[in-house]
Amino acid sequence: MRTNRVLLAAAAAAVTLALTGCGGGGDDGAGRIPTAVEGTPSGGTGRTTGSGDGKDEVTAYVESQRAWVKCLRANGIDAPDPDGNGQVDLGDARPLKANPASRKALEKCSKDKPSVPAEIERRLAPKLTPEQIKKQFEFAACMQKNGAPDFPDPEPDGNTYGDAQWDSTTAAAKQAGRTCAPIIGDPVEQGPGKG
Repeated sequence: MRTNRVLLAAAAAAVTLALTGCGGGGDDGAGRIPTAVEGTPSGGTGRTTGSGDGKDEVTAYVESQRAWVKCLRANGIDAPDPDGNGQVDLGDARPLKANPASRKALEKCSKDKPSVPAEIERRLAPKLTPEQIKKQFEFAACMQKNGAPDFPDPEPDGNTYGDAQWDSTTAAAKQAGRTCAPIIGDPVEQGPGKG
């Protein structure tokens, strides 16, 4: 049951991103602060360096997360050490975001924060059931057929890793998201109500 919720949450996030065009309704981003709680989607190439198993990239990422935590601590935020995957659990980030000094520290320390390597995304991805994998492939095919031809195909395990970038800002891509959302159990976004 938990896997279903994780899958639906991940799929809903992807569809929401598609429907909002990566920015949405007039928000200039001034209120958003990148944190480890929100996660950092992979914006990198998804390719590894060195031996080809992702270890060099993972090691570099974990080291950069340690530097990020050191910066946070130097700027007044009590942050725990990153785990073996470089993940930092700041707990409920709302108090941090509400505090102007903490927001400033997060902005300062996060400006050069790297994207999560594909290898770590693989490690942290939920194990999907055959039915969930099938739905992910159906969703991708629907998106590609209905206006988002560059929507990425999932990996054989049903997840998408690395540089799964596509243009979610076009009207056709947004319409595809609304059309295909029910496949993965995401309710279609309703327009503004009258009243």
